[in-house]
Amino acid sequence: MLIDKIEKHLMSVQKPSRYIGGEVGSIIKDASKIDVRFAFCFPDTYDIGMSHIGMKILYSVINERENYWCERCFAPGEDFEEIMRENDIPLYALESLDPIKEFDFIGFTMQYELSYTNVLNMLDLAGIPVFSKDRGDKLEQIVVAGGPCVCNPEPLADFFDIFILGEGEEVNLELMDLYHEMKNQGATKTEFLRKASHIGGIYVPRFYHYSYNEDGTISKIESSDGAPSVVKKRIIKDFDKVYYPENFVVPFTEIVHDRVSVEVLRGCIRGCRFCQAGFIYRPFREKTTETIYKETKCLCENTGYDEVSLASLSTSDHSEIDAMLTKLIDYTAEERVNLSLPSLRMDNFSEALLEKIKKVRKSGLTFAAEGGTQRLRDVINKNVSEEEIMNTCRIAFEGGYATVKLYFMMGLPTETDEDIIGIADLANRIVDLFYSIENRPKGRGVQVSISVATFVPKPFTPFQFEPQDTREMIEHKQKLLMDSVKSKRIKVSYHDANVSQLEVILAKGDRRLCKSIYTAWKKGCKFDSWDEHFKYDKWLEAFEECGIDTSYYANRKIGYDEILPWEHIDYYVSKDFFIRENKTAHQAVTTPHCRNKCSGCGVNKEIGGPCFAQTKNSI
Repeated sequence: MLIDKIEKHLMSVQKPSRYIGGEVGSIIKDASKIDVRFAFCFPDTYDIGMSHIGMKILYSVINERENYWCERCFAPGEDFEEIMRENDIPLYALESLDPIKEFDFIGFTMQYELSYTNVLNMLDLAGIPVFSKDRGDKLEQIVVAGGPCVCNPEPLADFFDIFILGEGEEVNLELMDLYHEMKNQGATKTEFLRKASHIGGIYVPRFYHYSYNEDGTISKIESSDGAPSVVKKRIIKDFDKVYYPENFVVPFTEIVHDRVSVEVLRGCIRGCRFCQAGFIYRPFREKTTETIYKETKCLCENTGYDEVSLASLSTSDHSEIDAMLTKLIDYTAEERVNLSLPSLRMDNFSEALLEKIKKVRKSGLTFAAEGGTQRLRDVINKNVSEEEIMNTCRIAFEGGYATVKLYFMMGLPTETDEDIIGIADLANRIVDLFYSIENRPKGRGVQVSISVATFVPKPFTPFQFEPQDTREMIEHKQKLLMDSVKSKRIKVSYHDANVSQLEVILAKGDRRLCKSIYTAWKKGCKFDSWDEHFKYDKWLEAFEECGIDTSYYANRKIGYDEILPWEHIDYYVSKDFFIRENKTAHQAVTTPHCRNKCSGCGVNKEIGGPCFAQTKNSI
């Protein structure tokens, strides 16, 4: 049996508990009574994947059906992968320890582009052909993907049978229902895929065909086999009543976010022009305070966790933030549960909010300023003034905090050296502010941490048309920033420019990249988001061998009239809006957030009504 092979080698690997299953809260069923089996695969290690809230939701919602069984699967660490390949141990699911090649669906969540080679590696470990064309026409082994990266699924089109666009709580079950029905009818895979392509949110790449101009740009995208010419994402209309688990699988070993997560809202009212999530998760929907309280209490009681995090893109934008925190703090304080509040905004940070935060969190505060000068913050539509930044820091310092972390980006459109120097100048002014406050924390100095990421233009943003800075340009700016920081009270960290360049190529690429991804994987590329595993030279070799000009995808400005690789994918925000916002950005003019004024992004037109209903939770 497979379990004997696995157990034999567990003491030879790091963190063996990642590979054995059996955790509290895991769902075990009788395989003989199951009609459809779904392997939910996270293309990274257990420690990272088990922190993902989407897996927790879909795992539970599928397992609510008695005759469906969803099991978890993660990328093994290098030490265990070596053992698996040497001892003929196929990739398996944790609940049953059955090989995932025996499952009906093999589903991957694509959370970041640098996990693409891990998908290929996991399919290979499972004994499943990497290319969809090689898997035959028997109705089995349907390889699917969802998550934010599939808003541009084309670089992965050769490997997947189906992409699920948007929110998966409903569409996953509809897809499995169809499979169950057609399996009983003796249908082929092609017949199933034809019918599946008419389910809202389902994109079947084999039914879409690309033509190219001589300069390499796309001339046409055509659909076949009756598939719709445009595929629209799925959304949950009443977010307050959407399914949410009452229990989580509690791991034996420590994971990255080892706590309860409660989703308080979806979408974002902001419209920061660099932020993909802020557009692809629209419209903005909230859960009521009562629902959030009930879910928090239920999960803490069922899992035994003593920490809960409020998950969202912008927690402090919840319309009932004060009432919600008051109710939650009353519970968490009594039960000695720590409450974590990520995604705080500087333009609505107040003394009252800080007082609530101090009751639940004692660590430093983190804020995203993104740009070092007001001009650049206006370009990116951050809608945060320097006055608000300084006021936020003042409130924090007067409230007893001596550490502040600020996130920035470099390589943003229209950015100059002055904007980079502006990051250091802003940090210096924050240091000076601390020492100017009489009632500041005594006995210790201030620590201002600056974390700088390289800007990556993403699909479905106003900056999707923009080129990324070259590696040389980024390295110049990184050096300039380090030279501009003189105070020992300021700590600076920044990302590897090579990683960001690969990310933009994969994010904005088309089907011509599929061969390159396969070639890079064959050259040993995997775990590309891990510094110790990242092999940029191998990626460059793969691109060169496959005839790919990386600058075409990474460093070229895209014309407004160009057909984009994701032109046939509809995430409800119109291309015309992105063009308008791009032009406005180059004028350094801001656009108000959604609560203040509708910017005409197109979401309300698509959903057939206003984005903000009176109930604030549904559309």
